[in-house]
Amino acid sequence: MNSEMNEVLAKAGVLIEALPYIQKFNRKIIVVKYGGSAMADEELQKNVIKDVTLLKLVGFKPIIVHGGGKEISRWVNKVGMEPRFVNGLRVTDSDTMEIAEMVLNKVNKRLVTMVEELGVNAVGISGKDGGLLKVQKKYSEGKDIGFVGEITDVNPKIIHDMLEKDFLPIVAPIGLDDEYRTYNINADDAACAIAKAVGAEKLAFLTDIEGLYKDINDKSSFISRLTATEADKLIADGWIGGGMLPKLNNCTSAIRGGVNRVHILDGRIAHTLLLEIFTKHGVGTAIVADHEEMEQ
Repeated sequence: MNSEMNEVLAKAGVLIEALPYIQKFNRKIIVVKYGGSAMADEELQKNVIKDVTLLKLVGFKPIIVHGGGKEISRWVNKVGMEPRFVNGLRVTDSDTMEIAEMVLNKVNKRLVTMVEELGVNAVGISGKDGGLLKVQKKYSEGKDIGFVGEITDVNPKIIHDMLEKDFLPIVAPIGLDDEYRTYNINADDAACAIAKAVGAEKLAFLTDIEGLYKDINDKSSFISRLTATEADKLIADGWIGGGMLPKLNNCTSAIRGGVNRVHILDGRIAHTLLLEIFTKHGVGTAIVADHEEMEQ
């Protein structure tokens, strides 16, 4: 048998391997938090959008929640201001909030366009639309950091309506408080809150790391799967720090809020989303509910 035929058969094998996953997740909701380097690189951006579009076309109900931090910082610099952060959170005065909303809306419509180009209907919204994300002012260790919002309530009706009409929702993380003031929201927090509110089967974080390590300096300590309780123990024992700490807290919060499985994936790898969902071994870290511990 020639190598060309072997290649064709290998492709067929991949498709057959994906079949049980396609059956299992048909009509299930998956929330994809999209940010980091995968947004900055045009080729990676196209790959992510292709992945999400394919998920839609094989029967998933995907929702994209996107960030835009690097782009916001670029525009803040462009107008001669200095980006400032406290404990990893952007200090957001009224001028910065105006820039952030402008940039996030621009990013949002670019993603909508990319999905539409692939023949799938998408709708871009922010947390302000339909009262999706209600917030209150968030403080960082007691410090006032401006218009940074902590989510207090999610009204998922607008998202359910879009999914029902066969649209792919793309959400920018901006919300309103009780006085209808606009706040910037951490995109991880927004994705986690939305996943819980819509009863998502899966929540996938596209990040700038390969997944979770027990010891970030020891590549052999990679964790491909753990339960929410095991994740809590890693946090309590001091193994998790930096930007991964709030992300892992969001993961366990999502699991305890009813999301079946949370994935931490390296968005810099082409088609990482498809590899994690549709192949036996996957490529990132999966956090699962405690009752799934014995599942192979």
